[in-house]
Amino acid sequence: MTLLILLLAYIVRRALDSADRLDPDSFWIRCTRAGSRRAPGKRWQRTTGVALLAIPALGLIALNHWLRDSSWSVMIYPLDFLILMLLLGAPGWSGRLAAYGEAWRRGDMNAAWHHVKSCLRERERGSATAPESLHLALSNRFMATVFERYFLIMFWYVVGGIGVAFLVRGTLALRDHWPQRSARPAFGAVVSVLAWLPARLLSLSFGVAGDLAGWLSEGRRSVFSPAANHEKVLMTAANGALTGYALDPVRFARIHPEDWMNFGGLSLAAIRNLLNRSMLVWICALALLVIAGILR
Repeated sequence: MTLLILLLAYIVRRALDSADRLDPDSFWIRCTRAGSRRAPGKRWQRTTGVALLAIPALGLIALNHWLRDSSWSVMIYPLDFLILMLLLGAPGWSGRLAAYGEAWRRGDMNAAWHHVKSCLRERERGSATAPESLHLALSNRFMATVFERYFLIMFWYVVGGIGVAFLVRGTLALRDHWPQRSARPAFGAVVSVLAWLPARLLSLSFGVAGDLAGWLSEGRRSVFSPAANHEKVLMTAANGALTGYALDPVRFARIHPEDWMNFGGLSLAAIRNLLNRSMLVWICALALLVIAGILR
C-alpha cells in the first residue's frame, strides 16, 4: 500500500502543481508566524521552531500507531494519502519557466530575469546578471526545489512513515520561512543532513535515467564526496547525465551558436525530462522492493 499511496499522492500533486493550485507554502508560512514574536536568544528561537514542528509530528506518529492497532486501521491509507499529497508540491514553476523560456527565445534577458527572480535566493538576484549565470542559478534552484519538495519527502515517507515525512517538510519550512532569520541556518543544517543520502540516490538515478557514460566521467565524483551539499551533488550529476551541454551554456554557445536563442527552453526541458525519468526509476525500484517483500 505504501507504493500505491505514493503513486496516487504524486499524480494528484503533479496535477495540482500544473494548475498552480493549493500551494503548501501558504500553510507553512501561516504556521511559522507563531514564532514572529521576538525571542530572547537564538537558542530559544530554534527551540520554539522545533517544538512547533515536533508536537504535530509526534501526534501523527501516535495516531498512525493507534489506528494500526484499532478497528479503524483502514483509515491509515486515506489519511496518509491526504497528508502526503499536501506535503508534496512546488506549484508556480510551470508558468514561470514557460515565460522565462519565451523571454530567452526573444533575447529579452531583462524580462527573463524578472520572470524568475522570485525563485532565486537573495544573494543570487544581484549576481545573476549575465545570461549564463542567471540560467545556472535558476537551474540549480529548480532542481533543488523539485528534489526537496518531492524526492526528499517521498524518501522519508517510505523510510519512516507519514510522521517523519511531516517532520522533513516542516524542517524545510523552518529553513525557508522562520521569522527570525538568525535561526534559519540551524534548520538548514538539519536539512543538509536529511538530504545527504536521498540526494546521492537521486544522483545515481540520473546515471540510470540519463547519459550513463557522461555521468560516469563527471557526475559520479559528487556521489562519493561526503562533504558536498545536496545542491552541488545534483548539479554535478545532472551536468554529466544530460547530453547536448544542457547545463553548460558557455560550451553550448560555442558549439551551437545558431541555437543559442533556444538554449533556455531546451535546457529546462532537458532537466525536467531527467527528473521525470528519475522519478520513474525510483518508482520501479520501490516496486521491486514490494515484490521482494521488503516494502509493504
